[in-house]
Amino acid sequence: MKEGRKLKNIDPMNAVSVYIMPHRNGASNQFSASIDITETENYIRQKRAEGKKGIGLMHIVLSSYVRTVSQYPCINRFVRGQKLYARNAIDMCLTIKKKMALNAPETVIKIRANPDYTAEDVYNATQNLVVENRDFEAENGMDKTAKFLTYVPGVFLKFAVWMLKTLDYFNLLPKALISVSPFHGSMFLTNMGSLGIDPIYHHLYDFGNLPLFCAMGKKRTEYRLEADGTVKKLRMMDITIVCDERICDGHYYAAAFKCLKKHIEDPYRLDQKPEKIITDI
Repeated sequence: MKEGRKLKNIDPMNAVSVYIMPHRNGASNQFSASIDITETENYIRQKRAEGKKGIGLMHIVLSSYVRTVSQYPCINRFVRGQKLYARNAIDMCLTIKKKMALNAPETVIKIRANPDYTAEDVYNATQNLVVENRDFEAENGMDKTAKFLTYVPGVFLKFAVWMLKTLDYFNLLPKALISVSPFHGSMFLTNMGSLGIDPIYHHLYDFGNLPLFCAMGKKRTEYRLEADGTVKKLRMMDITIVCDERICDGHYYAAAFKCLKKHIEDPYRLDQKPEKIITDI
């Protein structure tokens, strides 16, 4: 299956912007939000009590993103060869450590979801891959490809990377390579909160076609003064997103990010399939 279909009836500004800003990093915007996770933590405790071992904020963010794409599919577009495409699937990349130790190796998993996935569907798809790839002896396709490239001498590796970028530009990369590539997908999520720090603004990659890079920060407690003079205790999490501005306009991004925030703060919405799924033009 192809990664996406080329869009033809797009706004002229979108068609021209990919030539004015040919590189993804030069076309990136930064967004940040503080999210009230008080109800989210209650939801997670409930699901763990029901037997969903290991479910956490990461799963809620991934599920909320999937639900957002179902309503705002333009954030799942990508640029290739200075043309705009609508992606055919939702592929979310996630870095995991084999073990929570300083020198433990990392790997990247790619979670494929459908727009109608519930939180349970996303949790199951994610956990299966996490368990499979946390085995120290396990090597996924990305690990094997990266290891192979380390054996290529530097001068030839530079040429090989140039060749891969050229093939990618003309949509000639093998499907097998795209399927394991952490640089091709709908979004990349990194959980800085698991390391006990605030979220970073992670750059986009000029290789591949990832249009969004999302970072979660550590959980924190906030006390808010209410209108009646009482103080309310809240649990909060900061989130950052670096996005490719060429795939849709600012108004569309704003609506999509509001949708994402709404579902993270009230994940009970994610237990049901969406009433309708919006498709791209």
